[in-house]
Amino acid sequence: MKGFWVAAVVAAWAGAALAEDPVTVSVTAEMDDVVFELETAIANAGLVVDSVNHVGDMLERTKADVGGTETLFTAATVYNFCSAAVSREVMEADPMNLQYCPYAIFVMERPDAPGEITVGRRAYPAGPMEAVSTLLDGIIAEAVAGY
Repeated sequence: MKGFWVAAVVAAWAGAALAEDPVTVSVTAEMDDVVFELETAIANAGLVVDSVNHVGDMLERTKADVGGTETLFTAATVYNFCSAAVSREVMEADPMNLQYCPYAIFVMERPDAPGEITVGRRAYPAGPMEAVSTLLDGIIAEAVAGY
């Protein structure tokens, strides 16, 4: 019976791992310009960035240490932040929406597509989390509006 439960948990995790593709938009621009516009759009929404994760730098710095051979990104950064108002709204609807906080927007450039900057976010489930999707989509739209 124990094997059955282990298999059920693994199957549930595997299903969760097959999450939707992220929501993205790509523009032709300089990475620094898009990053500036993204940071400005986040601030314009009245939000404060909690952390900036330089994922591209970390992956490049540790590439040889983990047996990597490919440069995945020219640049890749993830901005993490929350909105007290939106977080309260979605968590009052379902306290388990805590799992989605903080919210994140990523910006990246790949070495095989220089000058093509992708800005995106996770896909969130329908229902109360649509408020987060709307917030993030507005920030992304403002950030790429000039391109």
